[in-house]
Amino acid sequence: MSAQDGSNMSSRSRKLPIIGAMIVGIGMIVAPFVFQMFERAPLGGDMIEDFEPYMTIEQVERFRGYLVEIDAANTESIDSLRDALVTSGAIEASQYDTVLASVVNLNEQWPTVDTDMTDLIDRMEANLDNYAAVAALPPFPMFPWFFVIPGVMIVAAAGVALYQRRTPGNRARPALWVLFGLGIAVAAAPVAFQMFDRAPKGADMIDDFRPMMTRERVQSVQGYFVTLGAAEGQLRANALPLLAEAGGDAADYPAIAQWSADWPSILTDFNPMVATMSDNVDNYEAVDALPAFDLFPWFFVIPGVLVAGLAAVALRSRPSDPEEISSPPQQQPVLAGKESS
Repeated sequence: MSAQDGSNMSSRSRKLPIIGAMIVGIGMIVAPFVFQMFERAPLGGDMIEDFEPYMTIEQVERFRGYLVEIDAANTESIDSLRDALVTSGAIEASQYDTVLASVVNLNEQWPTVDTDMTDLIDRMEANLDNYAAVAALPPFPMFPWFFVIPGVMIVAAAGVALYQRRTPGNRARPALWVLFGLGIAVAAAPVAFQMFDRAPKGADMIDDFRPMMTRERVQSVQGYFVTLGAAEGQLRANALPLLAEAGGDAADYPAIAQWSADWPSILTDFNPMVATMSDNVDNYEAVDALPAFDLFPWFFVIPGVLVAGLAAVALRSRPSDPEEISSPPQQQPVLAGKESS
């Protein structure tokens, strides 16, 4: 192998770390497009914003209290109201299921409704801290740019370093130091944004919400309120007036009276939440299609460490071939001799 060939190989080998850093930067630019982050991340931001009014302990306790109240009214209608209506002669036993069909429907469906709604509320309560952690992350629409912008800067710095490596001397060193700094900054970003703590909580929340954020589950919940509304209306407008006409006292059924009094408030609180669930099924699916949240910190740390490490390797190398060494001009030897006369 000639000296020139060896010199060329040395030059190429010293450019490899810079080329490697450039490839990492290109990977960061491409990643948001591969994972469709420009489309999916803003939808995740919409979902986080829409759920904000409901992800508080006060709202969860209010929802839970409503279920307790409806459960008491349902129990009261089964344990005492039915017997009172039949005993008083207000309704014949054979007609009860027909005259108060909506109440009977609630009596039959309530265990399922109560279990399903309690599960929703339990999931909300269990994820209050997880939601707060995700909401504290930078805005979701910015996520793709956290890859693209550093990626572009890394590619640019690597390109400058490669270009300057072709010129004599160590002119590439400033660009390499910039490349090294960019790698450190990218690797440190998850620490600055507390992503190692917050991102796994986001992953837990996404996993925990998966059973509730489906079109079928939302439609079931919407159907529950049709059942509840029909039963409440029949108890208030039919059952209790019939009892009063037969000489009974509606005051003997305080749980039913309380439910009827609070029903407008129950609808006012629950309906927007159910509507929010319905509106965000597609948004949830978009977020769920992203890589797992607990991997996101590593999507910064690994490229950042690679770029910083490759830049450090390039900084440690020294120019060794004639094209990259700036040597002082050599003086031409003076021929000794006598001047011609």
